[in-house]
Amino acid sequence: MKTAIIIGSGVAGLASAVRLKAQGFEVTVFEGGAQIGGKLGVLESRGYRWDTGPSLFTMPSLVDELFTLFNEISSDHFSYQQQDVVCNYFWEDGTRFSASKSIEEFAKNAASTFNESQKTIADYLKRSSLKYELTAPLFLDKSLHKFGTYNSITALKAIRNIGKLDLNSTLNKVNESHFKSQKLIQLFNRYATYNGSSPYKTPGIMSMIPTLEMQFGTYFPHGGMRNIIESIYQLGLRQGVKYQLNEKVTSINYEGNKVTGVTTPKDTYQADVVVSNMDVFYSYDQLLPNLKRPNKILSQEKSSSAIIFYWGIKKQFPELDLHNIFFGNDYEQEFDALFDKKKLANDSTVYVHISSKAKHSDAPDGGENWFVMVNAPTNVGQNWKAIVAAARQQVLRKLSSCLGESIVNYIEVEEVLDPIKIDDRTASHQGSLYGISSNSKFAAFLRHPNFSKDLKNLYFCGGSVHPGGGIPLCLKSAHIVSNLIAR
Repeated sequence: MKTAIIIGSGVAGLASAVRLKAQGFEVTVFEGGAQIGGKLGVLESRGYRWDTGPSLFTMPSLVDELFTLFNEISSDHFSYQQQDVVCNYFWEDGTRFSASKSIEEFAKNAASTFNESQKTIADYLKRSSLKYELTAPLFLDKSLHKFGTYNSITALKAIRNIGKLDLNSTLNKVNESHFKSQKLIQLFNRYATYNGSSPYKTPGIMSMIPTLEMQFGTYFPHGGMRNIIESIYQLGLRQGVKYQLNEKVTSINYEGNKVTGVTTPKDTYQADVVVSNMDVFYSYDQLLPNLKRPNKILSQEKSSSAIIFYWGIKKQFPELDLHNIFFGNDYEQEFDALFDKKKLANDSTVYVHISSKAKHSDAPDGGENWFVMVNAPTNVGQNWKAIVAAARQQVLRKLSSCLGESIVNYIEVEEVLDPIKIDDRTASHQGSLYGISSNSKFAAFLRHPNFSKDLKNLYFCGGSVHPGGGIPLCLKSAHIVSNLIAR
């Protein structure tokens, strides 16, 4: 029987494992830590529970289809609910906006709140959807590094409509060309943060990202975000995937130009195929030190990182929902600080995720579990103790200003995650959340491919390679890898 080894148990690694099992491989997943899941971890303290990593769940069909590979009914093992409210937005001047899951309602309410034309907003969203339809089959579903990807009707259609993709503009300029309201421009600019980029640099094609929320919806998995990991893991167990926890791979082995397996402190294991779900920088740096490095790819600008406060709040706030954004007053200055100055802005936008809004047991009665995040630069040697302290004061001031009362008085539990800890705990180089940034129109093509150009039967999946970070794209990377192996 053919054998496959997966290095790392993030969502892309787990999905790759079950996909290769469905192809008939004998599959083993090696995880250096005591728990599976990568960034999708769990934290519990004094009756509060937090999902520690990604908090936005879209395109649940990408999880569902893993079960159909084995003729299982996904809802028997993994379920979720669609959210009526995509996100609540707050500004310090008192403006508030609740984004509905309905595109029609969104356009109607946004037109009223921001004094814009409802038709203009609807047309913008239609254009966003068109960009997604034109490019998703090319940019997200296939390898951009194989000639066959471009020798197709799908590719020709995208090329014929290239003028509609806004590749030569920035996301901010696209949004400014459609809207007068600075707040609505800021709202749509924030979608650049979904891949850790700046709206003032990332290409205008990124205006397709709202489609993921507004066309496909936002969801909350029953049991929390961690249940995405647990469900895929249990599927693998049922189908015979083997998981080796607390066994860190120390090298990827090869002879000539062909992979032969991996070595851990315990043993050397042979394999026909090796898939690394490890950050691609560390895959080369730690596991392939003698292989020629793709330095141009590995030295690209990193995506943003984050500072996250996990707060147990002994009060409930009915004006908040599952996802909440508290905007800074100078958005351009925020991203200039992040990417050009490698520091925290003086007035950062704050994201607050409260899973207890959907899963009440995540907080004690009368309380809420706040996952509070600000975008941060990657770690290049800054004084993180001072930066985290400043960020905490900024966040408390911002939230207190927008909500009209002092938040610090309600915090009874606090844990903190910064770029150094993100790197240490998840092997994400410099604490980058999404691998490289998308701050150029060529970024999609410059991401590391899902296969090695030097070693046969070596593949890569996860947020640091094509097509990018976030749960949907990581799941798509697993799909791309399995298709490449199948061929």
